[in-house]
Amino acid sequence: MAELLDTIMAFMDKGGNVLWIIATLVFFMWTLIVERFIYFLGGGWKSDRLLAVDAWEDRAERKSWNAKQIRSKLLSESRSVINDNMALIATCVALCPLLGLLGTVTGMIEVFNVMAVTGGGDAKSMAGGVERSTIPTMAGMVAALSGLFANTQLQRMALREQHLLEDQLTSDH
Repeated sequence: MAELLDTIMAFMDKGGNVLWIIATLVFFMWTLIVERFIYFLGGGWKSDRLLAVDAWEDRAERKSWNAKQIRSKLLSESRSVINDNMALIATCVALCPLLGLLGTVTGMIEVFNVMAVTGGGDAKSMAGGVERSTIPTMAGMVAALSGLFANTQLQRMALREQHLLEDQLTSDH
């Protein structure tokens, strides 16, 4: 376990300070993603859906203008709960590669600084800067891809649940 921690810390040191920012963003993004999966699969949405369906089923009539407005309100409130934090997840996904590019820029600044100080002859120091610039780029892209796949799955689940709820709130009597 100590070796794994040492390996992770060495990787984080090679990537520079921007890699810590990316790691924090990824932790935040995946916390939101896990929360949404737990909400959909763990029963939170099922109880919210039952509340909306029960409120609709308790109505004596469902064909008037007032009934249609109440149905619209129930659907809108459910849509809001279903899509909670989805925009924030998408924003985190979009920020990951941008922070990776920030790491690229800071690493290249280090390379140019080494070139300016040594006159461009110290290849070993320049290689360290190039490494420091490529690691955050890779980490940002990998984080964005993982978040993109999860966000796509969550959006599909949310859309499916919205359609299922619309189908359950019938005005047949």
